[in-house]
Amino acid sequence: MYYAHFGLKEPPFKITPNTDFFFSGGNRGAVLEALLYAITSGEGIVKVVGEVGSGKTMLCRMLQTMLPPQVESVYLANPSMAPEDVLQAIALELQLVLPANADRLQVMQALQRYLLEKHEAGKHVVVFVEEAQGMPLATLEEIRLLTNLETRHDKLLQIVLFGQPELDENLDQRHIRQLKERITHSFYLGPLQENEIAEYLIFRLRAAGYFGPPLFTKAAIRLLSRTAQGLVRRVNILADKALLSAFAANVYQVDQRHVRAAIQDSEFAAALPPNKRGVNLLLGAACLVLLTVFGSLTWLWLHQPHVDDAQVASSQQPETVVAEAEPIDTSGNIVSDVHHNVLLEDRLASTDAWLEQQSEGGVTIQLMRSEDEDAVNQQLKELTSVLELDNIHAIRTKVESKAFVSVLYGAYSSRQDAATALRLLPESAAAMPQLRTIAGIREEVKQHQ
Repeated sequence: MYYAHFGLKEPPFKITPNTDFFFSGGNRGAVLEALLYAITSGEGIVKVVGEVGSGKTMLCRMLQTMLPPQVESVYLANPSMAPEDVLQAIALELQLVLPANADRLQVMQALQRYLLEKHEAGKHVVVFVEEAQGMPLATLEEIRLLTNLETRHDKLLQIVLFGQPELDENLDQRHIRQLKERITHSFYLGPLQENEIAEYLIFRLRAAGYFGPPLFTKAAIRLLSRTAQGLVRRVNILADKALLSAFAANVYQVDQRHVRAAIQDSEFAAALPPNKRGVNLLLGAACLVLLTVFGSLTWLWLHQPHVDDAQVASSQQPETVVAEAEPIDTSGNIVSDVHHNVLLEDRLASTDAWLEQQSEGGVTIQLMRSEDEDAVNQQLKELTSVLELDNIHAIRTKVESKAFVSVLYGAYSSRQDAATALRLLPESAAAMPQLRTIAGIREEVKQHQ
């Protein structure tokens, strides 16, 4: 829904594990490299523990894509299987040919023959077990027995357990201690810190095709981080909802208001400790009240009739008073109040015809947006000294009853061309630029009309 609004090619915060969006920050990249080393060295059992939503499934998927050709992987997604079923599940994944109604011993023999053939061919097999904390202890013990399949020098089968912290509690039980002693490598996926979440957000946005400055303000990231508690899945859900909220408000940056709306639309606020939850709700309510009052006062000020000093003075003078001279600027030229924003009006007038000529899939660069038309006009004067006037355009829009003027530059057939042009802009012209689609600009103008 909001993808074109922010110039995205695809959804950036889907919770399904797409390896194109693997984030190597927050120690994830280091854990991935260590797992690759542990698997290729072929020793013992490997364990990966992390909270719900910390990114274990994504790590597992990424690991599978990076395994060297000599490593064959088996993926067990259903942990709640009985001990007698786990061998059958592995044999099924390896497509072993078994006799009808094969018993445990026959399955084990067939599996050992297969693993020996792979070993002779210079290959080996690794089994990934997801949600291992839910696996019955007897089944875990059956998996441990599989590590007894070995030659004089090498293990024939490698096991990698992915689980929540409850897995460690299960392994601490005395009658399963033999399995724990076989674990040669243990890794922990901790929550992301606030600075890592900021990096994560912009990384995912870039991976989805976004070009431009950070979309999330520092305050928004702080609130999102505190609520998500560093868990990647929560970050994805909140970020997606916050972008949708910003899109609904027709703005191009996500601030605290949009994150707060995302929180209210999720279950995460209830997961916070009671004291934090109360403070957050109180602060949220206070901010909403202040924003409402401020917005109302601003609206009243913008819409009430204003009388300037000149009008007051003229109302006190006789009708025969001689008009005062026009003000003169430092260059000696007369400055007319009527034509004070003539450059802005010229660009606004030319933009309609320019927009009609552009293709729907085109892209432009938004150089600035402001409520102050005088400031926009002054900026336009500065821009004309470093950019071609004919390529500068302006539109009027309205966001939450506030009138804005946006200054645009150029028209490009693709985001890549626009991004290249953006990098070539002078620093004075590219303070806070954004890439905008022509379709999005047209929709914004249409809504204003």
